[in-house]
Amino acid sequence: MEAIGALVVLIVLFGIGMLTLLVVAAVKAGKAVAAKVEQTEATARRAVENVTLKAKSYAKPGEQGQISAVRLALRTSLSGTREVLEHGVATDGQLGEALQLLGRLDAHAAELDGELRVLEREPAPARIAAKLPELRERADRITHSAESMRWAAQDRMHRFAQDELARLGQECESEAGALRHWDSARADGGEGGAAGGSDGAGAGVAGAGPADAAGPADTARAAARPGLAAAAGRPSAEEVLGLGDPLARFAQRLRKPRPGSSAG
Repeated sequence: MEAIGALVVLIVLFGIGMLTLLVVAAVKAGKAVAAKVEQTEATARRAVENVTLKAKSYAKPGEQGQISAVRLALRTSLSGTREVLEHGVATDGQLGEALQLLGRLDAHAAELDGELRVLEREPAPARIAAKLPELRERADRITHSAESMRWAAQDRMHRFAQDELARLGQECESEAGALRHWDSARADGGEGGAAGGSDGAGAGVAGAGPADAAGPADTARAAARPGLAAAAGRPSAEEVLGLGDPLARFAQRLRKPRPGSSAG
């Protein structure tokens, strides 16, 4: 019985835990959906207000149209800067500080937009003419700050893209050279063959000795007298005995024709 009671308690606790998890998940999902809907509504309302301000800046003459133009320029500058920074912060964490500064600018811009909206409904033209230059100067300062951050972020992303492209180009060139490995191997083989040929030619020239320098007559004499011929790498007997020149003269005398032989 005690085991059954403990099992029942465990099942009840498990059911309560699962129910709690489901409730928490439902609450989180509801908050996420509500935030998404609210963001969509805010975006749509802002788009409608921008279109209305553009229409007023063209349709209404005088200070009323100028107020609408100032409000539209302020909103456009801030929204463009936020879009650039949010797009770049995913790859460059240093833009997070710029986003924080943009949030502070948004607070000042929202306050200024409220003052401009109140001034837009002001019935006294003199009051509008007195307050509009000051509010326009504040709007220009906010717009200039937002544009400075936007342009700096764009230049930074462009520079990073150029550096990355240069590094990628170098890596591609190195990989292309590695893929053409047969060209380097062929060049190495050609240099080795040329070096071997030049060594062989030098060896052949160095190996030409007195036997190669001698004429055909000396070669014939060496073949006719094998006993007196020099062995490979040894001096001949004629060179040792100093009989090289007399034997050559004697052989020339033997080759001369006898007197009267041609007449006969």
